[in-house]
Amino acid sequence: MKNKLFFLLLSLIFYHYGNAQTAPAFKELLDSAMVKDADLRAQLAKNKLTSLDQHKLKDVYLPTLEVSGMAGYLNATARIISPELNLQPFLNIPEGKYNNNINASGFSGLAKADAKMLLYSGGKVKQLGKALAEKKLSENVLLEKTADDVAATISRAYDQLALVHQSKKVLDEGKRRLDANRKTADKALGYGLITPYDHKKIELAQATLDAKVAEYEGKKELLLTQLEVLTGIGKDRLRLIEPALVAVAPAVLQRTIEERAEIRALNHGINASGYKIKAEQTWWIPKVQLMASSFYVGLYGTRIKSSDNIIPEIPAIGYPGRKLDWRPTNLNIFPSVMAGIGFKWEIFDGREGKHAIETARIDRELLQNQKYDALRKLTLNQANNQSNFEIANAQIALKRKQKEMAASALVQAEKEFRYGMSKSTQLIEAENDLEAAELDYQNAVFNQRRAAIELMRSTQELDISKLY
Repeated sequence: MKNKLFFLLLSLIFYHYGNAQTAPAFKELLDSAMVKDADLRAQLAKNKLTSLDQHKLKDVYLPTLEVSGMAGYLNATARIISPELNLQPFLNIPEGKYNNNINASGFSGLAKADAKMLLYSGGKVKQLGKALAEKKLSENVLLEKTADDVAATISRAYDQLALVHQSKKVLDEGKRRLDANRKTADKALGYGLITPYDHKKIELAQATLDAKVAEYEGKKELLLTQLEVLTGIGKDRLRLIEPALVAVAPAVLQRTIEERAEIRALNHGINASGYKIKAEQTWWIPKVQLMASSFYVGLYGTRIKSSDNIIPEIPAIGYPGRKLDWRPTNLNIFPSVMAGIGFKWEIFDGREGKHAIETARIDRELLQNQKYDALRKLTLNQANNQSNFEIANAQIALKRKQKEMAASALVQAEKEFRYGMSKSTQLIEAENDLEAAELDYQNAVFNQRRAAIELMRSTQELDISKLY
């Protein structure tokens, strides 16, 4: 057992060590960014709230049980004007002339249990359930858009890193050529074929190139920091990435604007608002529920007394009369049970139901207007992206031709400089032209990739596997 644990631990160490020594692939960068992205995490949290609302809606049919109780001191007095509570009517006392105060005092206790269960909601719960289901679908669709946004952000940063990497190669190649030409210039200066001024021109070109190399190193460090923040992967591994820029093949779109995440989300939102309208239209339908209750009432140490005689004085027989003074040990009412079915029918609710229906209809109208506006803007966006993609492809062909011409011109300039037929100025100009042409070509490839990605996104067809 110990050997197995040892080998397992050893394999984990080698796995993490090997993982730390390899450059992360684009898929790893993208997966890490998906986990780290704040917008995506916020949307997932909102989805959880919608799921909770769905569970809460289903739970309205579950029975509820409520238990309450109370204990305290009771002191109540009732003023009674009634001849029926005494014997004075038998003694010819006029009706209504007798009044008495009955007082009850003591400790009281009350316990009550109520149970309720909704049997029929008038169809409102069913329609609200459908509305929440559409809302959940809308949120899931928007997750696709957010995921595409994250992919586009990581792709741009990755391609920018590739652009810097390729630019560094261009500058290193230029530096190699300048070093070789510097040796030629040293010999030419020794033979008196060029002036010290021409020789200084070569040195200045080398210094300028070194400054550009330092500038690109700074840009690379910034991009590495950006990728580290977006993905959470350390710079040590990110520095191992050696990406290359390759033009994307012309995209053939298979979908329409209607399949964009925004449009699909709005469609689900419009459907949800339709169900909300139907739910509000049930305001006048009776709601039915099952009800049951049981309660207990107890009085302890009670005293019930009257302010005047309950049995009046009878002088004829010498009876002095008698007040009420009752001291029962306790009084209890238990069990008291009630069960049945009740309904609530709002025949007139002050037009609240109609106002709720109109509000839901206006919400649906707003969503329909948003869809109409989104379709127009996305159609224009697609046309713009298609135009940009075609222009970017044309620019690649142009920049490739310019690079070939600049390379040919530099070869000719180097030959002429080597044989003393031209000055260093013409050589440096040719070198700068080639450097600029190569950098322009790399920028053209970068722009073409960006245009291709935006064109794919215009119809929700971004496929990273075709790019990396």
